[in-house]
Amino acid sequence: MLNQNIHQDENKFLVVLITCVAAIGGFLFGFDSGVINGTIEDLQQAYHSNSVGSGFNVASMLFGCAIGAFFAGRSADKWGRRTILIISAVFFILSGWGSGIANTSSMFVFSRVLGGFAVGAASILSPIYIAEVAPARYRGALATLQQVSILAGLLGAFLSNYILANMAGSSMAVFWLNFEAWRWMFWVEIIPALIFLCALFFIPESPRYLVAENQNAKARKVLTRLYGLHNGRIKLSEIHGSLLSDHPPSFTDLKNTQTGKLHHVVWVGVILAALQQLMGINVIFYYGSILWEAAGYSEDNALLINVLTGVVSISACIITMFLIDSWGRKPFLLLGSIGMSITLLLMVYAFSHANMGANGDWQLGDFGLLALISANAYVFFFNISWGPIMWIMLGEMFPNQIRGSGLAVAGLIQWGANFCVTISFPLLLALLGLAATYSVYAISALVSIVFVIFYVYETRGKELESMPY
Repeated sequence: MLNQNIHQDENKFLVVLITCVAAIGGFLFGFDSGVINGTIEDLQQAYHSNSVGSGFNVASMLFGCAIGAFFAGRSADKWGRRTILIISAVFFILSGWGSGIANTSSMFVFSRVLGGFAVGAASILSPIYIAEVAPARYRGALATLQQVSILAGLLGAFLSNYILANMAGSSMAVFWLNFEAWRWMFWVEIIPALIFLCALFFIPESPRYLVAENQNAKARKVLTRLYGLHNGRIKLSEIHGSLLSDHPPSFTDLKNTQTGKLHHVVWVGVILAALQQLMGINVIFYYGSILWEAAGYSEDNALLINVLTGVVSISACIITMFLIDSWGRKPFLLLGSIGMSITLLLMVYAFSHANMGANGDWQLGDFGLLALISANAYVFFFNISWGPIMWIMLGEMFPNQIRGSGLAVAGLIQWGANFCVTISFPLLLALLGLAATYSVYAISALVSIVFVIFYVYETRGKELESMPY
C-alpha cells in the first residue's frame, strides 16, 4: 500500500482538476437525460405520436445508453478511457444539434440514440477514470462529484427548459430564428459539450489503462505527477501485481476459471445496477412535468417543481460527498433503501385517491400535496444513497483485471432497466393507473433493503488493487 508520506507528495490540485474535467461527462449525462422533461407534449404534437410513441421518443436515448455503456467499457480497455470520452463528447454535440433540428420522429429518435451512446459511455467511463486516479482515502468524495455533476446537468436542463418556455410564452411557441422554444432546449446542450471536448485534451490517460497496455513509461510519468516519485513507483508495482500477466483484460475474465461461473462481484454489480432503476427514479426525472400537472399544477409551475426537484437532489448528494469516506458506502445504501420504501408507499397511497378527469388526465385533488412532498423526499433519499453510490461502487468494486468488462455488463443492465422502466411507464399508467404502477417501484425498493443487508460489501478506503473477486 502507499506509505503515509503520500499526503506530502501527491498533487491534490491535479487530482481534483482532472476529476472535475471527467465529471463534465456526468453533467452532460444529466442534461441529456433531463432535457426531455418538459418537451414530451411538444414532441407528441410535433410528431403526432400516441402514448406508446411518446414513451419511445423518451426512451430512445436509453436504448443508445445501454449499447454505449456496453461497448464503452471494452473499448476503453482497448483504446483508453480518455479516447472514448473524447468520442462521446463529439456524439453529445451531434445529438444536441440533431434533436433540435429534427423534423421527423425517426430523425429525432436517431439523434437521441446517438446521444444515448455518449451518455452510456460517459456514465461508466467517468466513474472508472475518477476511481483510477483518485487516492483511496478520498476517492468516495471525488467519485460523488460525478453524481453531483449528473444532478447539476439535470437541474441545468430543468432550469433552461423553464427559462426558455417562459421567455417564449410556452415551449411550443416560436422563438429565436423562427424555431420553437423546445428545439432550443436541446441546442443548449452544445455549449457544455464543446467545453467537455476541449478540456479532455488537457488531462492524462488513466495510469491503470497504460499499465494494462504495457505503456509503463507513460504510466510512471502520470503516477509521478499524481502521487510523487516514490509513491508513484509503489503504485505502479501494485497495479502490475493486480493484472494477469498472460493476457490483457477481456470478457472471459468475468468467469471464475475453476467453476466456470461468473465471479460473485459481477452478480452483485449487475443487481446493484438493475435495482437502482427498478425503483423508478427516472420516471420522476423524465415524466415529472406530467406527474405534477396531474397533481393540479399548471405547466409553468410543473416545470418550476422540476427545478425544485433538482435542487433537492444536489443538496442530498453534497451531504453524501462530505460523509461517504467516513461513513462508508453500505450504510448510505441501507438508509436510502428504507427511506425510498417509505416514501414510495406514501406516493402509492396518494395516487390511490387519484381520479381520471374528463379530458383523460389523472387528477390528485387534495392528495396532490402529499404526492409532491413524498416524491421530493423520495428523490432526496435516492440521491443521498443509490444515486451516487451505485456509480461509485461500480467504479471501484471490480478488480483491475475486470473493471472495464464488469462495468460494461453492469452498465448494459443499468441502462437496459432504465429503458424498460421508462418506455413502460406510459403504458402501465394507462392500463393500471398511478397507484399500481408505483407499487411496482415500491416493491423493488423493499427488495433492495434485503439485497444491501446480505450481499453488498463495504469498499470504503480499499485500494483498487486489493478489491476481491
